Amino acid sequence: MTDVHTPEQRSYNMSRIRSGHTQPELRVRKLLHGMGLRYRLHGKGLPGKPDLVFAGARAVLFVHGCFWHMHRCRFGKPVPATNRDFWAEKRRSNAARDKRNRAALKADGWRVFEIWECDTRDAAKLDRRLEPLVRFLRGPRRCDITG
Repeated sequence: MTDVHTPEQRSYNMSRIRSGHTQPELRVRKLLHGMGLRYRLHGKGLPGKPDLVFAGARAVLFVHGCFWHMHRCRFGKPVPATNRDFWAEKRRSNAARDKRNRAALKADGWRVFEIWECDTRDAAKLDRRLEPLVRFLRGPRRCDITG
């Protein structure tokens, strides 16, 4: 099946899809900031440009869109009706890239956390999903003082 949009319409639609400062990301940022946690945004020097970087704790947080990163929830399962092969490969390559980025970060000593878009739709669920990150950030960490 061919695309239902003209190339110009498709290009415009795709240009509106943001990679950063999305609503799910903003919800997570607001909640963590309200807890007194501070972070850097979109770590440009790190694999995958994590959405939130907690440099002092060597921890990163990715806020993934369910559709684009093939989450196993109902929002990640739909298959586009047009151009199926292209979108299937695009989404598979996103998931594979995520896996490579996680492995690279872990190999470099970073602790990697992920939140899915569907987790941000309910405040109580978001709190539960962020709990391991918050516990890690607030927990005791070893200081390497030499000297």
